Amino acid sequence: MQGHILNSSDIPSTMPHILVTGASGFLGGAVLTAIQKAHPDWTLTNLDLRPPPVSQPGVAYVQADITQQSEVDLAIRKANPDAIINVAGWVPNGSLRYSNSKALRGKVFAINHQGTLNVLSAAQKTKCKAFVQTSSCTVVSDDLDHEYPNMTEDIPIGHATLAYGASKAPAELAVLAANTPAFKTCALRPATIIGPGDTYGVIATIHACIAKGETPWIIGTGDNMYDFAYITNIADAHLLALDNLLSTTPIPASAAGEAIFVSNQQPVYFRDFMLAIWKEFDHVPPFQLVVPTPLAWVAGLAAEIKTWVTGAKASTLSRGSVRDAVGTRYASNEKARRVLGYYPRVDFVDAVRLACDVSVEFFIVLSVYGRADGCVLTGLQMHSG
Repeated sequence: MQGHILNSSDIPSTMPHILVTGASGFLGGAVLTAIQKAHPDWTLTNLDLRPPPVSQPGVAYVQADITQQSEVDLAIRKANPDAIINVAGWVPNGSLRYSNSKALRGKVFAINHQGTLNVLSAAQKTKCKAFVQTSSCTVVSDDLDHEYPNMTEDIPIGHATLAYGASKAPAELAVLAANTPAFKTCALRPATIIGPGDTYGVIATIHACIAKGETPWIIGTGDNMYDFAYITNIADAHLLALDNLLSTTPIPASAAGEAIFVSNQQPVYFRDFMLAIWKEFDHVPPFQLVVPTPLAWVAGLAAEIKTWVTGAKASTLSRGSVRDAVGTRYASNEKARRVLGYYPRVDFVDAVRLACDVSVEFFIVLSVYGRADGCVLTGLQMHSG
């Protein structure tokens, strides 16, 4: 992780109270754990619609729906935190990722955009002096009309063609616009996150390809690159950002008012990532079958038409999923190193091994309950939070 962790000379005489929204979830829970390990004397609150699935000793739980301003105002006013990390959000999974239905977009924006505005507004009415927003790499990369190799923070946002990235962009802009000397804000843009307990189903979706006999398929050339991030690395980045905003002497530089990409800093070929996952489950594709992108696109269109005509459940194969699967999208972490002093502690090889360190039965359950409803060959869920 490196970076600058607050010591007694950097912090106020009273221990800070940190509120993390969405801390019952995958990333939010990891962020809480990182703060607890670094600052065991700090007061912590988890604000979430759902109680935590496992006990969080030393953490107060407050139930609130971030889409309801009155609930958020009351919860945050009572907690009266010194800083907030806003992780709460909703990620459309599977075929929903590529849907542009009015209902889907309405739900995504209500939670990810309006929900952030509600938390931000509530924070500004209290003594809160630091606000870390969990944004996403998708504020840029969800623009499927373009390739994004080595993304940097100077690329304009607001051009996402998919609902998730489109909802995260205005939320990020609002948070950064609220930055003042008395209320410091920043936004982190995590890459696709993997790790044990991944509720987004990244590993489960890739694992599902084995049973479906889809592992030999290669859509496009197979040489498109993505980057990923291990869960504790992204939690570390949130801790560094929090400490940076709270510090009276931020080191290496101030993160206030800044958006910052964070990943494992190890972009890999998309195909190699899948092969590494399958290898953890002792599977090697028996052969390789290259499906040209135009052919896959036509098949995706046909699947969409079939869904529209029959009213059946949307297929994970679509024009959007094909474009997603063949695109190159990874970010530079130069700013994360320069501003936060961020370096990932868990490298790619260990990240894959640890992320797969759950039972096959768990993945089967995910498939049964619809949490792994397709193969990553037809598009990978990009997410955060």
